[in-house]
Formats: sequence, structure tokens, C-alpha cells
Amino acid sequence: MGNEKQFQKDAVRVLKETSRTFFIPISLLKPTLKMTVGSAYLCMRAIDEIEDHEQLEANVKQELLRSISSMLKGTFNENTYLELIKPYEEKLPEVTLRLSDWLAVCPEEILGKVKESTSIMADGMAKWVEKDWVINSKDDLDDYTYYVAGLVGVMLSDIWEWYDGTKTDRNLAIGYGRGLQAVNMLRNQDEDAERGVRFLPNDWNRADLFAYAERNLKQADQYIESIHTKSILRFCKIPLALAKRTLRALKNGEEKMSRMEVESTVDEIINE
Repeated sequence: MGNEKQFQKDAVRVLKETSRTFFIPISLLKPTLKMTVGSAYLCMRAIDEIEDHEQLEANVKQELLRSISSMLKGTFNENTYLELIKPYEEKLPEVTLRLSDWLAVCPEEILGKVKESTSIMADGMAKWVEKDWVINSKDDLDDYTYYVAGLVGVMLSDIWEWYDGTKTDRNLAIGYGRGLQAVNMLRNQDEDAERGVRFLPNDWNRADLFAYAERNLKQADQYIESIHTKSILRFCKIPLALAKRTLRALKNGEEKMSRMEVESTVDEIINE
């Protein structure tokens, strides 16, 4: 029990260190949901840090991601995991090194769904590392954004249903994730270009990516219509509102929202 309480404290700390978008809405959830969503997010963030790592070779990323995907399909063994990442432990961040701890604090009844979504995500990320993130068509873009973001929506829908029976449309949940990811792509386009990655189909320009983001954010609007639990609804509304206002700022030529705009957006939703 002592270890579990420490892991929970650590999870909140690491969550704050790693997530700009989700820390605030997660912190506003009730205790059981807070710990569940927090641990689930950290599991996915753990593998995301491998995919995005600037110092790991592509073949290493693929090996790690596919091995983790396989491990998550069965009984996850902490010692086997630590042995897998040991050659790279000095390069990997805490959130990745402690994947076992985040699994340990996830409620047993929903752990299987969290492991399943994270496993699918890891395998999909490995596929896109192998492809060197070359996106030639809208289908490619949909496939990539499904693995890195749409699956977050699916996992959250599973958590909502487990928690209090809230039923949501999984396809709309994927659209929600894609919309948030597309906004991130727009915000980070120059930075991605510097590392040789261009998340645009061959015949697309920046305006097309704006339209893609807007279409998917409309699906996010539809997604939340079926949610009536106040804390879950508030959780979903905050990242969506921040994404919409970031999109508006980008259209106006600004790099991002100001801290004051972020705070006022969050306050508006909390006080609704």
C-alpha cells in the first residue's frame, strides 16, 4: 500500500512535468478517475517518448516499441521490461523508465483496456518509425493520427464506460484525438520540418491541414454531446476549447495562445 501511494504521488508529479494539455483537466477529475486517466495517459506518454526520441536510432525505436506492444498483450513483467530498456536507460526519460509503475496504479478492472490500447499504439508507432513518417495521402494521415492520438480517445471512452456506464461513439472519439493532434501538427510544423518530418499528404498545403483539424474538431463537438457526467464533460471540454483557440491563434499568425488566454479558457469551463 505504501508503494502504491508513492507511485500515485509520482504519477501526479510526472504528469505535470510531461503534459501541457492534459494535466489541468486530469487534476480536476474525481480521485478514482484522476488516477485511472493519469496512469493511462502516462502509459501512452511512455511509448510516445520512444517514438519521438531524437537520439535513438530508428531500428532501436522499432525494436523497443514492438517488444513493449507484445509485452502489453500478456502479463506485463517489470523485470523483463527493465532488461529490455537497460541499454538505453540513460537516454530515456522517467516517464518511460517507469512504465511498470503507471500500470501498477491503474485499477485492475480497466487495466486490460489500457494495456490493449497502449499495445496497439506502440505497434502502430513502430510501423510509422519504419516508414520514416512519410505521409503520402489522407489515408496515411488518418492512419498515423489514429495510432498516435485517436487511440487516446478510444481508451478514454473505455474508461468512461467502466467508470459510470457513460457510452460514447468510438469513431467520434478517434476524431477528437485526431483533431487535437492536427492542431499540434500545425503548431509544430516548423519544428518538425527542421528534423525532416512533414506531416502533410503530397498534394496538401497548410490550409488543407487547417481544414482537416476543423473537420475532426467538429467530430469532437459531437463526441461530447453524449456525455452527461459533469467531471467527464469538463475533462473533455478543456483540451477541445484549448485546441480551438490555438487554431484561431495560428490562423491569426500567432505562435500559440498566451498563458492568460489558457487560464481564462480553463476558468470559463470550470465555472460553467
